[in-house]
Amino acid sequence: MGLSGPVPRDLWILLGVIFGTFTLQFFQATAWLPALLRLTPLVWRSGFLWQLATYPFIGMGAPNFWFVLELLILFLFGRSVLSRLGSRGFWKLLLSATLVAGVVAALVGVLSDVMTGPGPPPSSSLILMQGQRMVLTILIAAFATMNQHATILLFFVLPIQARWFLFLEILFAFLGFLGTHDLAGFIGLCVAVGFTYGALTGWRRQNWVRRARLRLQQQWLSLKLKWMRKRRVIHVVRDDDDRPGPWLH
Repeated sequence: MGLSGPVPRDLWILLGVIFGTFTLQFFQATAWLPALLRLTPLVWRSGFLWQLATYPFIGMGAPNFWFVLELLILFLFGRSVLSRLGSRGFWKLLLSATLVAGVVAALVGVLSDVMTGPGPPPSSSLILMQGQRMVLTILIAAFATMNQHATILLFFVLPIQARWFLFLEILFAFLGFLGTHDLAGFIGLCVAVGFTYGALTGWRRQNWVRRARLRLQQQWLSLKLKWMRKRRVIHVVRDDDDRPGPWLH
């Protein structure tokens, strides 16, 4: 990571969109646009499904030093991840992790409405995963996954191996949850970290889904055989050596 060298066009586009939408919220004539594109309970209450894809690109926060710092960190990690994955892989990871995390957060919101009843959207609803915060979570998780033994200066001071940032992201998200009680946002960030790690470590090549399905099928068949034995539908036939026979009738 570094500031030297040409900046990839994709990174300029990402930073430009986030900064542009961040700016729009401070003008009365344009504030409606970022408000319409952020992730809100209107996704499941009014069918604003486009918010599941647009929310990470809508800049959030106050116009101060922290927003500039977030963009700088996004730039540093984004350049490294983009150089490793290429333009297509970069956007595919960013968009897919965004969508999966948004859907899971929305499902948590639906369950919350079912349990407590729908109410007016609270100001802290889904705030933890809005805008550049979600993009940062995905890019840092991607960097930590692909460069596990690299050293990163936490807060630009404390040297830590990159792989630990996966756990630190969860820790920081939990601290944010304690301050906002934004359960859907917290779970959304955790899902984003987990999805990014899984996508970059090749979970499809490991066929974990297929193994899990076969294991469930095996357990189902075992339960079915036990039920059938209790119903005396089948009987086990033993051979002359009192060993389990190969025939069932």
